[in-house]
Amino acid sequence: MSLVTTPHINADKGAFGKTVLMPGDPLRSKFIAENFLENAVLVNNIRGIQGYTGTYKGVKVSVMASGMGMPTIGIYSYELFNFFDVENILRIGSTGAMQGKVKVRDIVFGMGACTNSNYACQYGLGGTFAPIASYPLLKEAVAQADRMGARYHVGNILSSDTFYNDDKTVSEGWQKMGVLCVEMEAAALYMNAARCGKNALAILTVSDSLVTGEETTAEERQNSFTQMMEIALGTAVSLG
Repeated sequence: MSLVTTPHINADKGAFGKTVLMPGDPLRSKFIAENFLENAVLVNNIRGIQGYTGTYKGVKVSVMASGMGMPTIGIYSYELFNFFDVENILRIGSTGAMQGKVKVRDIVFGMGACTNSNYACQYGLGGTFAPIASYPLLKEAVAQADRMGARYHVGNILSSDTFYNDDKTVSEGWQKMGVLCVEMEAAALYMNAARCGKNALAILTVSDSLVTGEETTAEERQNSFTQMMEIALGTAVSLG
């Protein structure tokens, strides 16, 4: 195999499976590799981002962290899609609920990703691009959730460039439009997938609620959101 070196990934050409699970946290990547994958090998550790490849139920699957925010997942997903022959990226991460019906520890599938980012400006479009998930991935992931009896929601999410927003009322407009939750990566991932002719889906676990104020601990977010991980892995297996 030939070594492929980008500014952010240094791995053999065939080091990654065609499907990559992408949590934000490198420690969550390590947790998945150690607890779910067989014969997992660290294939990339540039900047400590921790990418692993192993097998799950006989299928080659990779998991690599994205870091936080659209610029970082934009970089890593672009390089995976364009230089390492990855076909599908499943973002698995935490999210904050924006609707009362969305409870802490529920699963959210991001059918569409609203955003306050200017990420789409690079494409020179004459309007507003609507970042959406790849339907085959969404359909299969929802089927996996149904088989598991998971409590889930499917709909619009918000990918925000800001975690600490100076405008404390900023969520209200998105809430009145029925947006389910807020996170920081999916819109850029969906746009990269669209541009590259590849597939992407965000599968999120609700870590806290902007409605009730309930929240999980950092350790829970790192290690206990296993239902989301199992849905993503089951989807990866179905893709072969």
